[in-house]
Amino acid sequence: MIPDSAGSVAAGADATSDRPQVPAADQTLRILSLMARQPGPVAARTLATALAIPRSTVYHLLATLEQHGFVVHLAADRRWGLSTAAFELAGGYLRQEPLARLGRPLIAALADRAGESAHLGVMSGRDVVYIVEERAPRRPALVTDVGVRLPAHLTATGRAMLAALPREQVRALYPDAAAFADRTGRGPRTPTQLREVLRAVRADGFAREDGEVTIGLRSVGVAIRDHAGWPAAGIAVTWPDEGDRDQTELAGLLTTAATELERRIGRR
Repeated sequence: MIPDSAGSVAAGADATSDRPQVPAADQTLRILSLMARQPGPVAARTLATALAIPRSTVYHLLATLEQHGFVVHLAADRRWGLSTAAFELAGGYLRQEPLARLGRPLIAALADRAGESAHLGVMSGRDVVYIVEERAPRRPALVTDVGVRLPAHLTATGRAMLAALPREQVRALYPDAAAFADRTGRGPRTPTQLREVLRAVRADGFAREDGEVTIGLRSVGVAIRDHAGWPAAGIAVTWPDEGDRDQTELAGLLTTAATELERRIGRR
């Protein structure tokens, strides 16, 4: 029925102003927001119950999100997890000025204390994108300049962040050998090898990298977690492999800087 007056249209608009104008968009964003707050992949039934959305609708929306790369279906677990496009969104936000501005003085101080080059990066799909780079005097040039993308599974920053993700999420990012890029012939090339690397990161409390990005250079890195405990970024220091450096000592300097940056971005 067509309203017979402008007043009728206005009244109808007022009556529905507190309702979503695009219900599917509202439901999709609510699903993504809830998934982002979970410690790992979640069942569709759980999403439907928590959000009071019909289960059939949840399945349809998840299927669309999967087509666009925002979620992945872990069929064996009957659960859904965030996929690479969701990480792209998160990385896009974190690459913007707030995190770089907050992290830049801390990275400069870290490089000064360590006497080595230091950098800050964020996840973007299966890559790390570097947003702050501080070169130490008389140290070799690095490839980790601002804006450079490197495979996360090969870098200390990326490994630190991957180790902080739920194992199911890592499996969604690296489902098979085709997901593994190579630079120097070193580093994990299969999901099983990556699991071993990340197991060592969790046991040590920091990530190591030796010539997997650039032959002759080593790095150690730690993750920076946000208020929900998710890895918001990673920081690392890099030095020539002929340098006799105590990796545990460097990791301690990294942890101090990471803790302060976590405080500044709102983690308690």
